[in-house]
Amino acid sequence: MPSFKILIAVAGLLLGSPLFAASHKAAPPPMPPMPAQIELSHHLGEDQAERVEALVEQFNSQHKDVHVTMVRRVEGDAPKAINLVTREEYARFVANKTKFKPLYEVMHEAREPLAAQLAPELVIGLADAKGQLFALPVAFSTPVLYINKAAFRKAGLNPEAPPKTWVEMQEAAGKLYDSGNRCPFTTSWPAWVQIDNLSAWNGGEVSDAKGNLAFNGLVQVKHVAMLATWHKSKYFVYFGRRDEADRRFANGECAMLTSSSSLFASLVEDKALEVGVSTLPYHDDQRGAPQNTLADGASLWIANGMKPAETKGVAKFINYVLGPEVQIKLTLAGGFLPMTAVARTAAGSQLLGADLAALQVAYAQLGGKSFVPLNRVSQNAALRSIVDEELESVWANRKPAKEALDNAVARGNAILHAESPAPVRRHGK
Repeated sequence: MPSFKILIAVAGLLLGSPLFAASHKAAPPPMPPMPAQIELSHHLGEDQAERVEALVEQFNSQHKDVHVTMVRRVEGDAPKAINLVTREEYARFVANKTKFKPLYEVMHEAREPLAAQLAPELVIGLADAKGQLFALPVAFSTPVLYINKAAFRKAGLNPEAPPKTWVEMQEAAGKLYDSGNRCPFTTSWPAWVQIDNLSAWNGGEVSDAKGNLAFNGLVQVKHVAMLATWHKSKYFVYFGRRDEADRRFANGECAMLTSSSSLFASLVEDKALEVGVSTLPYHDDQRGAPQNTLADGASLWIANGMKPAETKGVAKFINYVLGPEVQIKLTLAGGFLPMTAVARTAAGSQLLGADLAALQVAYAQLGGKSFVPLNRVSQNAALRSIVDEELESVWANRKPAKEALDNAVARGNAILHAESPAPVRRHGK
């Protein structure tokens, strides 16, 4: 068996040689896969973007398989994976729903069930008839009344008893004006506060069952006519279509303001301003009033056409946003309504209650009788512009309230019929 012994010897030499040993070293571990790159588009202001950026970076630090980057939305660009859609952009995104994947489908494909159940008033307009979400309401609020307590005391008014009705508002405005205040009352976002929410709070129709606009009814005409007389009497001062009135109130110029409940978070930071918050005034001669105000704000929409890893990453980000810790941070930073029961319990605790009094007012308004309009003026940019223009003609004494609202309804219906979007099914409470 000499040949066999020779083979064994040769094999031993080969196995012991440096060349052979090097060729059989353990292979290096495979490189970890690159994280899925997710872009989140937005139209936020600089301060708001910085607050959201901090939350996004926290998510990135906790997830190595996905990385979210915030980018400013450019008109005409294709949707990004995640899109933060404002109240004012809502109608445009609904009209282009085919470019987006419903949220419930995203979560199903990713096998990531929603981490928590959302408050029912927040999903209205963002869910189908079965209550399945097609977008996530992340930064919602509702209009409330703010008062400057120092101005109230100067006018001989009780700052701990803000006006509850529009009749009481007029009495307070008169006393404030007589005390030297040259801006007793103002409002931000007139179409949102004085049409959409005024209508819902007082049981007036914004649109009929077929979706045709109908906000030229008795309650709206009476309300706008009242504000017109206030404008002539200097009880009501108009500062524009958006939120300029917020700044005028914050610097102490105005004594009463109707605006978003989320504003309270920034108002209480100014220790020089002693601010009170109360429910949106209602018309006490309107049968059934008050009913409920509307929750509106920014929502997250997900684009179609993502890869499986991107879908999984988006689903993880959605559940991250729904976490109680992030919910509380959003509430503290922006005053927004917490989306889940756990977050609402924390926000209503003694720890946070003193700083977020507007939340309790907002909850009380949203928890009234369910009134869900098919259309909202403030969610359609073209319609909102028409309403603002017609309201401005009333403040300028060029048209009476009835004519202006009739014109706004006629012009608005012409736009809606031209656009002919598929109606959005509303999921009520």
